[in-house]
Amino acid sequence: MSKKKHQKAGIDLGMSEEQRRAIAGGLSRLLADTYTLYLKTHNFHWNVTGPQFNSLHLMFEGQYTELALAVDLIAERIRALGEPAPGSYSAYARLSSIAEADGVPDATEMVRILANDQLAVVRTARSIFPLADEAHDEPTCDLLTQRMQVHEKTAWMLRANLG
Repeated sequence: MSKKKHQKAGIDLGMSEEQRRAIAGGLSRLLADTYTLYLKTHNFHWNVTGPQFNSLHLMFEGQYTELALAVDLIAERIRALGEPAPGSYSAYARLSSIAEADGVPDATEMVRILANDQLAVVRTARSIFPLADEAHDEPTCDLLTQRMQVHEKTAWMLRANLG
């Protein structure tokens, strides 16, 4: 019956409904982490001050711009799997492993926070990978690999600012 249901809905992707939904659920967590990090990075871009203002302001802009593109890719993959993509602050707050910024930290703390949050996104992406790999969901595996690579590199670049 499950296979018939997939075929009726046009979602016979060669994986079970359970696998498809589990992967989409993991991607929903990744979307929440990515959107929360986007918002935090944009906030820090607006509010950074100090001697490194110009370089951090520009670095944060590049990072939030990349994250804005990433949320669309992740949401579209969730939709391709036949599930609704979360799109509200309350859903993101429930799903995200990243805490919102409280107040305006100094520039060094902003960099430290963002470096740690980039690694949190890596951990979320990595946690989904075994599900996608087991289901032979190569498009999701590719997306996860690309996201991990971007976030690991960005975390390294942020850490390099800390000395």
